[in-house]
Amino acid sequence: MFRNAFENASHRATRPGLVLAAVAVVQFMVSLDLSVVNLGLPRIGAALGFSEVGLTWVIHAYALTFGGFLLLGGKLADRYGRRRILLLGLAVFGLASLAGGFASLAGHLVAARAVQGIGAAALAPAALSLLTSTFPGGKARVRAFGVWSAVNAAGGALGVLIGGLLTEYASWRWLMFVNVPMAAGALILAARSVAADPPAECRGRPDVLGAVLATAGMVLLVFGVVRTDRHAWTSSTTLTTLLIAVVLLAAFVYVEKTTTRDPLIRLGLFANRFVVGANAFNLLLGAAMASCFYFVSLYIQRVLGTGPATTGLQFLPFALGVVLGAVLAVKFGYRAAPRTLLAVGGLLTATGFAWFGFISAHGSFLVDVLGPSIVTSVGFGLCLGPVVSIATRGVAEHETGTASGLLASSRQIGASLGLAALGTAAHRRTGAAGTLNDGYALGLTLGAVLLAGAVVVALTVLPRVVLAAPSLVGEKR
Repeated sequence: MFRNAFENASHRATRPGLVLAAVAVVQFMVSLDLSVVNLGLPRIGAALGFSEVGLTWVIHAYALTFGGFLLLGGKLADRYGRRRILLLGLAVFGLASLAGGFASLAGHLVAARAVQGIGAAALAPAALSLLTSTFPGGKARVRAFGVWSAVNAAGGALGVLIGGLLTEYASWRWLMFVNVPMAAGALILAARSVAADPPAECRGRPDVLGAVLATAGMVLLVFGVVRTDRHAWTSSTTLTTLLIAVVLLAAFVYVEKTTTRDPLIRLGLFANRFVVGANAFNLLLGAAMASCFYFVSLYIQRVLGTGPATTGLQFLPFALGVVLGAVLAVKFGYRAAPRTLLAVGGLLTATGFAWFGFISAHGSFLVDVLGPSIVTSVGFGLCLGPVVSIATRGVAEHETGTASGLLASSRQIGASLGLAALGTAAHRRTGAAGTLNDGYALGLTLGAVLLAGAVVVALTVLPRVVLAAPSLVGEKR
């Protein structure tokens, strides 16, 4: 009786509009931070005395902790409360950003980026789980995830624009400071709009060993992949790192199957076709899109000779295209099955990548970049809302944080694997008496192949269910 009364009071206290606003700010901030520092790396290196190898850790430190701690962050949200973990993650992220902006040594900035990643790994799955529980079904869910998908992609695309402008007209330190007001604003919104979580059900002692194995395995997996920019895939360093990661993750699966404690991930989740299909699609989509931002930004700067600020501005049509795709996903999401939206969006995105594959060494922004950017971004926008919404369909309420963390992990792992693999292929093409343009074109063409695979996953794995249908949250599968 007490629990029901608490849930009813919590439901009345929750303000869905402000919850959506808080989650939108959180997702924009996390997405922004994945790309905002890229164009400022040369000036960061010069200011803090980074070596060429050391400078890559400004990117890698964030990617490692963010990707490595996502599963743990999702489980903590389920066990200790979404509101509590969200507020804690925002505080950590904001303070780490402030410290990074004041960094006076290279090591200080790398440490700040690592702590940023930990904060993001806590707040991202908590925010997504909160969105799922606040909008459990119907048209409101379609609209909410449409907004989420628009700000998610806009953050990534606008990160390049904002990073270029801040680097050229302000200081590289503002690449870190820019997060502070967003984190503070989201913290205030979340504190005012999100009701306290109901008392947690007692589900046994936490699975500490599983958490350690999963986190260590994920960190080593991402580390082994991102370091292929310095060590070849066939090098002893890479093979040893990846082998240890696989052993740790295999041990994690064994522990999850045999533990008598509350597991980090209940393996029964993978019997849910929505969970499996969404994560497989998301992994391939993440692999392709990470390479898109990377290759296209390099093509614009190194081949077309465009400066950082102008390069950022030229990504603006991409951001607008994603918003358009998200709006279309909302419009058609009321009556179309998610797998249909994902198939159409995946095909559009693959078409844009294939078009990018024809970029010319003597091209221009209008001829070689603008058209494929629009096609790619609209398709990407069509995919984002549906894939996130269905990732928690049929998942019990107390496991939505775990499912959200799993989805974020698949995206991060896909991005790391895709960028490393396609980057290696592009480098080999360039090294074989090719030009920079040849390598970028090959990488983007291979991205189209990955997206074609994602379309196959959508059509063969996902069930035919309309997003605006009655909620399946809480239903056991």
